[in-house]
Amino acid sequence: MSDVPKYVTRIARLPEVFARLAASPDGLALQDLADAFDTSVAELRQDLLAFYTADIGGEWLLSRPEVLEFLGPDGDTEDPGTADVVRLVAESPIDLGVEYVDAGELGRVHAAAQALLEIEPDNVELAEALDVLAETMFGQAAGEATTDGAGTESPAAAPNGLLPRLRRAQGEGRVVRIVYSRAWEPGVTEREIEPWRLVQTRRGWEVDAGPVDDQGRIRTYLISNIRSVEVLDRAFVVPDDVDDLLARQRATTRVRVLLPQESRWVADFYAEQVSFVEDDERDVVVDLELLPPVEDRIGRLLLTAGPTATVLDPPALDSAGVVLAEELLLHHTSPRPA
Repeated sequence: MSDVPKYVTRIARLPEVFARLAASPDGLALQDLADAFDTSVAELRQDLLAFYTADIGGEWLLSRPEVLEFLGPDGDTEDPGTADVVRLVAESPIDLGVEYVDAGELGRVHAAAQALLEIEPDNVELAEALDVLAETMFGQAAGEATTDGAGTESPAAAPNGLLPRLRRAQGEGRVVRIVYSRAWEPGVTEREIEPWRLVQTRRGWEVDAGPVDDQGRIRTYLISNIRSVEVLDRAFVVPDDVDDLLARQRATTRVRVLLPQESRWVADFYAEQVSFVEDDERDVVVDLELLPPVEDRIGRLLLTAGPTATVLDPPALDSAGVVLAEELLLHHTSPRPA
């Protein structure tokens, strides 16, 4: 099992942070909260503000109904960037303000929390928070996967609800039929795959699967994009050179990127590995190890990180964001067929 990505633990600890704040109506010192969760005041402040604020109309202007209050030593409201005390003002800490989070951010939070829950299945607070997220996103609780009359399980609100079936198929060496929403191309496809290896990455759980295609390659599928799983009676045999095939499938390309500080989390989301090169008050320069398709990943990273994000090396990839934006604009403005 791979190490849990840092952004997963940072997001997933927020429910427990809010639970502590809910038990302290007068608020808590950020230093005490940071000590309790073995982190720094700066990191905890960044997580709280990233979840509840947006950078519009001023550095710390709230764009959602007020959930947190940042206070100075005298109890008066203070700039969140310098305040020493934080207080929860929402009626229920488990609500987490998710009704006011945009869909992309909400999806990232759900994937991160779900990935950690796979490792900490007894974390009751995290499971309850996931139910709230799932109900907001899909209209039903996280654990409510559905099964049709043919025994095909659909993940419904919980993409990783399919993980036990895929693990069992892998252990038994049985072929699986999946319905898959493609990550890099539009459309949904049905495939029969051989689940060779299950891997937990920064994006959540993935399955490296055969059979080998005509170009000698295998494929990787995001479990969060799998709509249904049917385990078939047909068996598969893992080839002798499976280690080489898996290594080639996970080979990365290094790209150096400049990101604004408020978007540094994007690096963790799209890259397999992040190495910090430069770090100042405004920007951060990072070396990213990226899986194919590199240009598509960089395009999404640049669009997500904002207009000041720049590819430094190789410079030819710096146009990837513009290319992707043009493709998206064409896709969404083209008339649909009757």
